[in-house]
Amino acid sequence: MPSLDTLLVFFAASAALALAPGPDNLFVLTQSALHGRLAGWLVTLGLCTGLIVHTAAVALGVAAVFQTSALAFDLLKWAGAAYLLYLAWGAWRAGASALPDGERAPLGPRALYLRGIVMNVTNPKVAIFFLAFLPQFADPARGPLAGQVLVLGAVFMLAALTVFGAIAWAAGHIGHWLRGSPRAQVVMNRVAAGVFVALAGRLALSSR
Repeated sequence: MPSLDTLLVFFAASAALALAPGPDNLFVLTQSALHGRLAGWLVTLGLCTGLIVHTAAVALGVAAVFQTSALAFDLLKWAGAAYLLYLAWGAWRAGASALPDGERAPLGPRALYLRGIVMNVTNPKVAIFFLAFLPQFADPARGPLAGQVLVLGAVFMLAALTVFGAIAWAAGHIGHWLRGSPRAQVVMNRVAAGVFVALAGRLALSSR
């Protein structure tokens, strides 16, 4: 079980990452703005449900890698750091995103929930990101790695649920603000780039 301090730091980092403009939170934002808060909350529940799949995959795979192969650990570490730097570069270069206007016929609750699940599970970048992000906060000295990763995944889901739920609730105001302030989107992308660089550095310096 990770320490309380580790869990608090991990929750803060997860919340910051959830706040950074990306396909998931922009999807929640646009669905909420177009169809109402309930639609945003249903999509949020779907996205967080999809994270269970990625968490389970990382818990099983990373634990085996860490326990059996130092070479595999180093390869995974550098691949994860490289991917995080790639995300940082993409976030730094990203400009303002076009947010849709207009009204569309609302989808049913089940369709909105399933849309969130499918969007998350079918995004390979989420799996790779989890593979790079979660193990940084696991400590072999504190027990089985698979169990720690499952706990971290649950905390990440709680952070995402909190942030995305808040975005859904405030979608009208946030959508209006982002549409009217392209610079705000750029600044948030730059903050995200800094977070990704810091995580890449931490991962690169980690040892088995």
